[in-house]
Amino acid sequence: MAQSKTRASSERAIRALLDRHACPVPFHAVRTRFLGSIACLDPDLKPMTVVASLWGGELPEFDSVDDVNELLGALIMGLWNELARHQNPRAPFRAIWVPLEPTSANLGNFGMIRAQEVEGFVEAFFNGENETSLPKRAHVAVTNLGEIRAIMLGIANLIERTKGEPEDREEIKQTIKNLRDLTGIMETEIHAAVVSCVGARGKGGAGFTAPPSTRH
Repeated sequence: MAQSKTRASSERAIRALLDRHACPVPFHAVRTRFLGSIACLDPDLKPMTVVASLWGGELPEFDSVDDVNELLGALIMGLWNELARHQNPRAPFRAIWVPLEPTSANLGNFGMIRAQEVEGFVEAFFNGENETSLPKRAHVAVTNLGEIRAIMLGIANLIERTKGEPEDREEIKQTIKNLRDLTGIMETEIHAAVVSCVGARGKGGAGFTAPPSTRH
């Protein structure tokens, strides 16, 4: 319980810092971007580069050195290191919890958050490239994640197109349940990609797919 409260407090602090420095990437996508970068097979990728990419490649302006240290400490020493534990097969990744009342607007938001989480992970995982050689399990995971993203984004787009129409609460409840189940698969695939790449690095790249995997 204490660890859960500490993590929630840390999350609130990081969210506040991102808001203060006008970060254009939402917290849920920052998490998966970091995790994708941690799993990325590029040996030259540095955490500082990933942090700067949240603001388009350059860190925001700061009022003091203390502000710089506060942001980098929270993002690198805090969030990055916390996510790095998911390289362990016994430390499964969990997406941001999204509590929902069964409304169309909430359903659309749920789908968009999940789509952005997948996008953040895959974009960072490929390090901006359209294709890369991956271990076989990671290749399967990326393919599955592309399909999950399409479903989540499709739900969000459907809600946007039908805004203002009468709501069927029971249908919304069932769709939310289905998306929660799909979230579990998404979490499994993200973790599998991370663990697979960690294992491949330890084996010097053995078992990579050919031809290279393509970003969806």
